[in-house]
Amino acid sequence: MKFHSLLTPSIERSFSAAVIEGLAPDRGLYYPNEIPRLPEEMWLEDPEGECWSLASNLIEPFVAEHLEKSELQGLMKSALNFPIELVELEDGLYVLELFHGPTAAFKDVGARSMARFLGAFSDRRLTVLVATSGDTGSAVAQGFLNVPGIDVVILYPSGRISHIQEQQLTTAGANVTALEVQGNFDDCQRMVKEAFLDAQLKEKRALTSANSINLARWIPQASYYAWATYLLGEGAHFVVPSGNLGNLAAGVLAHQMGMPATGFTAASNANDVVPEYLRSGTFTARPTVATLSNAMDVGDPSNRPRLEALYGNDFETLQQSVEGYTADDAATNQAMHDAWERYEYLACPHTAIGIAAAQEVLARKGGPVVAIATAHPAKFGAAVQAATGIDPEVPESLMECLQREKVSTVIEPTLEALRAYLLETAAD
Repeated sequence: MKFHSLLTPSIERSFSAAVIEGLAPDRGLYYPNEIPRLPEEMWLEDPEGECWSLASNLIEPFVAEHLEKSELQGLMKSALNFPIELVELEDGLYVLELFHGPTAAFKDVGARSMARFLGAFSDRRLTVLVATSGDTGSAVAQGFLNVPGIDVVILYPSGRISHIQEQQLTTAGANVTALEVQGNFDDCQRMVKEAFLDAQLKEKRALTSANSINLARWIPQASYYAWATYLLGEGAHFVVPSGNLGNLAAGVLAHQMGMPATGFTAASNANDVVPEYLRSGTFTARPTVATLSNAMDVGDPSNRPRLEALYGNDFETLQQSVEGYTADDAATNQAMHDAWERYEYLACPHTAIGIAAAQEVLARKGGPVVAIATAHPAKFGAAVQAATGIDPEVPESLMECLQREKVSTVIEPTLEALRAYLLETAAD
């Protein structure tokens, strides 16, 4: 199968080439030339009864020219070696917990998968360049830690991520470097995109991206929607806390491949450019504002073109399948409080917004409704404690990084600053 740039369809790559390249030369996202359809029984039956097995079946059509089925199964079994739990809060309302991996966030699924694909495909030294609004960076850091032939450079907005998130980014060491950008997430994302187009950088360092713009992160994320559907035995309405839209676009990808689903909700914080777009039909990027749910502080989501392409760039079809939901910080605090009072369930700010949206969908449409739980509540312990009075227990996977000393390099929010750093360190 080939993949083309959504900006210039004549630019085509194989899966391995697109993964290594990350972003197309015209800054377009790579997208499959065709969306394979899988039989209904694949989504509801599986001889292994494991998420990694479902993931292998889903991913196989995209990578068949590069990997044997047994090789792919080995990669996915290694990547998805942690539980993904579906928790019922009340009749018809579920939470899909994606935070039981090594960094306690849903992005472990995509980051660990991508690390294994790059290890299988690349025969040269690569620099993985990634912008993060919180959890992507830590997932990438751990997913690629000590992977031979890979350097990881993470850009994060100074003062705009939680303490635990920052500790995870800045204490990994080894082949992982954290750049503390004096700006917001959109600045970090812009800098990464611009770096891929810089000819001088390309001469010195082979760059690829581990953001959800990369196919090897985006496509594997569809697997946990398949897993939830398999566990339920029927299609559900999925509520997805949404920032850069990779998570939502992965769920829609699974649906377009044949997975039964009754709809999707993009749940947002005050940076509600996507819900506004779904209401008005006109997309307008905005500067981000800092919120309790910082991983969703995105004013110009990179994966919007993929989401639109999945619906044939037909806005009416998109609007019929995907709803928007918005919660400001006051509503987020109330949602965390209500989840504890009603279900004795501690939810991070992002997950709490998802639960609140899911309750609204359940009341209006009935179930099953599945809220995607994106991060362990301990990653946002101060916010959760303030809203609920309960201090979340820190999982063992997060304890070690809290004892280490932060190491980061502060840079200005410009391509020039990033270029200077990358060129200087390339000479080391």
